[in-house]
Amino acid sequence: MAKSSNNPASGTEARDNNFQDLAQRSGPDIMAAILTGQYRAVDAARAAIPEIDHAVQEALARLSGGDGRLIYTGAGTSGRLGALDGAELPPTFSWPIERVRLLMAGGEKAITRSVEGAEDDQDAASAAVAKMGITNSDVVIGIAASGTTPFTRQVLRLARKNGALTIAIANNPAAPMLGDADISILLETGPEVLAGSTRLSAGTSQKIALNLFSTSLMIGMNKIYQGHMVDMVASNDKLQKRAVKIVCDITGCGGATATRALNACNFEIKLAILFVHGVEPAPAREMLALNGGNLAKVIAQVSKSNPS
Repeated sequence: MAKSSNNPASGTEARDNNFQDLAQRSGPDIMAAILTGQYRAVDAARAAIPEIDHAVQEALARLSGGDGRLIYTGAGTSGRLGALDGAELPPTFSWPIERVRLLMAGGEKAITRSVEGAEDDQDAASAAVAKMGITNSDVVIGIAASGTTPFTRQVLRLARKNGALTIAIANNPAAPMLGDADISILLETGPEVLAGSTRLSAGTSQKIALNLFSTSLMIGMNKIYQGHMVDMVASNDKLQKRAVKIVCDITGCGGATATRALNACNFEIKLAILFVHGVEPAPAREMLALNGGNLAKVIAQVSKSNPS
């Protein structure tokens, strides 16, 4: 776990006396003060990189080559940030939609509006874990600024008991939730500019940490090549144009050749890249499967077999 200041005044519910006159400031000064809190969020995430990387490596070991799920759990802002991170994985990286799930306090309706008392409902958490059938193949990420949310803590405890890899993300140095998981990530943002409003710096730090975690996880699962999203789902005109550019950038071919390759491969970018290299879609798919989706390895094999 990241080192804590052990200063109770640094918790998310404390007031920062530097900002007690916030309402009396000018508009630009208010915004500058809020931005100060955002800088804290970046610093907190940077300090937690070793723990985030540990979580990535353990998650890779759990999720690679199997059918385990990435499950986010939380309440309020924290739960919504988990929902946002998880929702981006299928279109951006072709992560199977059935392998990303959300256990939100108050259910799906709580994503768009507050459900009073939901975060305190441990019975609902227990029922949700049982219904989802969490096992040792799964990775469960609990997110809570205070680190005291009963719903989220109960999900983590039960998931851990079931053998899942559990990861806790909290902003309070004294957060008991950090002891509920296999891996704990402290994002010590301190008091908010607006006391207790954890949608500000705490929320931003959580979003950054989730970005670091999930993107690094997808890189480790061979879904990025030469800085491009080669498993992206080209589901609209903008993304199809991006797919053409990706194929051009990686292979050096022209736009017309990239477009023909993508059309021949149902706009699956990895297949189109290999098509440009002279490999038909069916054998290309088989080669990728045999190499865990590692495009670099397959291109190296093709180049070795067909030296120019």
